[in-house]
Amino acid sequence: MLIVDDHPAVRRGLRTFLELAGDLTVTGEAADGPTALELAEQTEPDVVLLDMVLPGMDGVEVLHELRRRGLPAKALVVTSFTDRARLVPAVRAGARGYLSKDVDPNALVAAVRSVHAGHLLLEPEVAATLLGAPSDVPSLTARERDVLALIAEGRSNREIARALVVAEKTVKTHVSSILMKLGLADRTQAALHAVRTGLVPDDHQ
Repeated sequence: MLIVDDHPAVRRGLRTFLELAGDLTVTGEAADGPTALELAEQTEPDVVLLDMVLPGMDGVEVLHELRRRGLPAKALVVTSFTDRARLVPAVRAGARGYLSKDVDPNALVAAVRSVHAGHLLLEPEVAATLLGAPSDVPSLTARERDVLALIAEGRSNREIARALVVAEKTVKTHVSSILMKLGLADRTQAALHAVRTGLVPDDHQ
């Protein structure tokens, strides 16, 4: 994995969070676009964590150049900017995910794994901005929140059913409803959303 950000403290923080996960390896760091591209060619990372505002060339230019050079790395944008003017070009240029820099460390790790697995990962607010839709989503019921909390703990449908004393079929219905309401594709994204937005109480994290 390659970390690209012009702030040393941010790079250091990201590296620490990711390496604590145990199964993620940082192959290099870059403070600007040209260096990022050079390292991407040398180390061939699976995932690139990419800031949008960089000296030399911006994040969108880096994304275009990664594609032009045929480099296989999947780009996960981690930035302070989530306005539509920056979102659309980044996604169109090939970004596989888009997160704000205040993302929870656990959610960041989940996002990296999800993007590495080939998923397109956008925070609900970001996806709403990209689609030009309102950023607020329908509220979850109390039971759906319970199910979401257990999803965030990594529980299977069977384990959730046992914990809540309901049928596994009922859990599947709740999971489908949660994904639909939040505009998410899978359980990994649901867990990420739960941690990042604080929908899950602290004792469930």
